[in-house]
Parts: sequence; C-alpha cells; structure tokens
Amino acid sequence: MATIEEQVEVLMSGTAYGDAATRENMAKDLNARLLVCEREERPLRVYCGYDPRTSDLHLGHTITMRKLRQFQDFGHDVTFLVGTFTSLIGDPSDKDSTRDQLTMQNVEDNARTYAEQAFKILDEERTRVRRNDEWLAPLDFADIIRLASHFTVQQFLARENFTKRIEEEKAIYLHEFFYALMQAYDAVAQEADVQVGGQDQLFNILVAGRKLQTGLGQKPQIAIIMGESLPGTDGEIKMSKSLGNHIPLLSEAWDMFGKVMSLPDKAMGVYHKLILGWTPAQVDALEADMRSGETHPNAVKMRLAREIVGIFHSSAAAEAAQARWDEVFRGGGVPNDIAEAELEAEEEIRDILVRLKMVSSRGEARRLIQQNGVRLNDTKVDSLQSSVKPEMLPAVLQVGKRQFVRLVRANGEGSG
Repeated sequence: MATIEEQVEVLMSGTAYGDAATRENMAKDLNARLLVCEREERPLRVYCGYDPRTSDLHLGHTITMRKLRQFQDFGHDVTFLVGTFTSLIGDPSDKDSTRDQLTMQNVEDNARTYAEQAFKILDEERTRVRRNDEWLAPLDFADIIRLASHFTVQQFLARENFTKRIEEEKAIYLHEFFYALMQAYDAVAQEADVQVGGQDQLFNILVAGRKLQTGLGQKPQIAIIMGESLPGTDGEIKMSKSLGNHIPLLSEAWDMFGKVMSLPDKAMGVYHKLILGWTPAQVDALEADMRSGETHPNAVKMRLAREIVGIFHSSAAAEAAQARWDEVFRGGGVPNDIAEAELEAEEEIRDILVRLKMVSSRGEARRLIQQNGVRLNDTKVDSLQSSVKPEMLPAVLQVGKRQFVRLVRANGEGSG
C-alpha cells in the first residue's frame, strides 16, 4: 500500500498553479487531508465536473480523467460529475464572449453517453456518477442571495477574461457570474476534499470553491490543477469542439486513427506525455530521435495512433485502422495517378479547394464540408476553420467520391 508521501508525489505530478508557493501549499494541504482521512478510516472525496455542452467528450478531457484514475488506484472515492445544471450557462472562464444558453433538453441529449465515454479511462465499478441538477435545481432565490453574499463583484471582475472584455468594451452578463457560484456549490454539496480541473478552472476551484466551503463551515477542498492542456489537431490551440480541432472519444476507430495521423510532428511529445503518460525523460529521448532522423515522425505517429485507438476501441480495431491507412497510402484506397499540389504555408482547406479548382467557390466548399463531403487522409473534415500545415504533409485531400489531390510541401517533400 502506498504511503501518504508516495500518494502526494503521484497526485501532485503534472500540476501547476501559476506560482510555486500555491503549489507547495496545495501539496501540504493534500498531505494533511490524507492524514485526517487515515485517522477517520475513510477515503478522500474527489471529483471533476464535465459540462455536456456537446454530445461527445474528446481526448483533451481525458487529462483530468487520468488524474481521477490515479486517485481511484489509491483507493479514494471518485465522482464523475455531469454538469447538467452548470452547462445551461456554460463556463465563461476561457471565453472572450458570452456563451449561448442551452435548454435542459439539449443538456439531456448531450449527457446521455458521458459516463459511458468516461469509463474508457475510469474504473466503472469504482466510479460514482452524479448530476449537479440534484442540488442546484432545488435552490430558490433566497438561497442564491445567501450564497452570493460570500463573494464581491471585484473578485469576479479581476478575472483575466472579464478584464479583457471590459477593455474591449464587450458585454459581461450578470448570469455569467453565477457559473463560478454554482460550481462552488458543487463542492459544498458533495463535501469535497479534492476537485480536479484544468488551468481554466483556477478561479472556480481555488478561489470560489474553497471560499464558499470555508464560509459554510467546511474544510476547503484541495485544488488539483493540471498544468498542461492537450493541443488540438492543429498542434497549437487547446483542443476544443467549437474550434473543430478535437478528436472525439466516440469517433470511429478509423476516424480517430486518421485524426492522430494528421497531427503536426511537433505535437508528438505532448501527446505521448499527456495521453500515454510518458515521463519527461522518455519524451526528451523521443524528440531527440526525431530531430536526429533516427526515428521518422510518421513512424512515431503511426505507433501513437495505434495506441490511442487501442485504448478507446481495441487492439483489433487499431490494427484494422492501420491496415486501411496503409491501403490508402499505397494507392489502393485512392487512384494511383492523382495529381499533386504544393503547399507553402498553412492554408484553410476551403481556400485550398478553391485554389485547386476542386470547387467553384468558398460557399460551395462550406456546403460540402457541412455535408461531410470533404476528407483529409480519409478523415472527415468537420470544421469550416480546418487547415493544413506543411508539417502535416504529405496528405490526400478528397472531395466527393472522385476528386483527389495529394498535397506535398513546396519543396516536393513531405514528412512522410
């Protein structure tokens, strides 16, 4: 059985708080809480919330799930919280504009398979699944006033995204303040010892949640804030469905394989670290091998794609996806004599289609993408903002069933 010190070392790994002092304080608090739990002969009460703003979770969500799994493996009580009520507003933490409000029917439809997706990482038998409409829906206006009295307007306006909106003279709506209040009450309702979240949750967890718990007579939760976010398929911006750079957990094996293969070479290190759990030393060695030419980036991506598909589907599905990939790029899945076109710099797929006269206009390109009629490396292009970068090449762009082009770097060489 792991000692408290060993647990703290593992559970604090990969965390970041903006300053070393806060991280040290969280580690001390975690150590102290574990001692209390040991004396009381109970596990830590740990949770992370996932708002069903869309119907699918993606690879980026698995970063916090893996941290929850670490708590499970040490025997702690883990709750996968579906934000059925908080998602009605949507978290404004990393947004520079107001989110659209969902209806409860939207939320119910989206939430239907959330737990099932999470069990790709979490142990189903040891996971408590709850919905925060259990305790948030019954609150009345008097309750809201009482809870809100624990916070000042200045605390909310000091948040970076709200400050930016003020500077840009963009609206901040009153209901957006309620999100942090509701999430803070999640911690109170569950008497949480620990809440796990990403960097965009620093205020909600570290400030709002702890402050409300203290104000209502509970011990403040320990904030486990993950230090890195998974970049999307562009290799740069945080993975997000709204940006179209995500890899859904519910995607078919072949589609998932293709999306991983479309990643830029520079994303290999962070994907191995955050998705496969590689150590910094292993990542450094991998990146050094790619730089020296000892290991080809395409071989690295192929292995990564197999492992990821194997995690979320099966080994057999991963082998089948690779076989289909090999078939396509040996010419079996596309005509042998397709034309090649050079790409000098990052370019939106809509612009490529127009430039190569595969469509007559950006409007036609938009319609085809929306109708799932455009594919990159046999993976559906599902965002109007999708682009191709030189480091993603060579790549096969397909429109409909008969139009193909092989994109290559301007110097005639791809990364594969």
